[in-house]
Amino acid sequence: MPFVRIDALRTDPGRLDALGRAVHDALVETIGIPPDDRFQVLVGHDGIGSTLRYDDYLGVHRDSGIVYVAITLRSGRTPDQKRSLYRRIAELAQVYAGTEPRNVFVTLTENESVDWSLGHGTAQYSLSPETAGSPLADPPPHGPAAPFG
Repeated sequence: MPFVRIDALRTDPGRLDALGRAVHDALVETIGIPPDDRFQVLVGHDGIGSTLRYDDYLGVHRDSGIVYVAITLRSGRTPDQKRSLYRRIAELAQVYAGTEPRNVFVTLTENESVDWSLGHGTAQYSLSPETAGSPLADPPPHGPAAPFG
């Protein structure tokens, strides 16, 4: 169950949607996230009231087409899976939204099952014996030990 935040500079709702689809499709393809597991915050910055800052770093020249993608997910992916994810996000961002791969900045933050509450104030991925029988503590469809998210 990844949580995705995408911030883009001077963009319209159509481009934001395309970027959201690019990230989601890459997550499904590269690390096996279920297709209906989409939780995203898509934010467009106008460059006046809110903006994004960027520089050229590590030989990558960025411009006003910059897109920041922050993904929070449960730990357990290999370095190769992460590299595949980054590559696929950049590819699909170009195909779906016309964003140059050099302008796609991705960061992953990993955490543990107990760090998630999907509603009802319950840590559905990490049910304790006390909460397992609670009517508000139904396990997720893939089970508490599922590798998703």
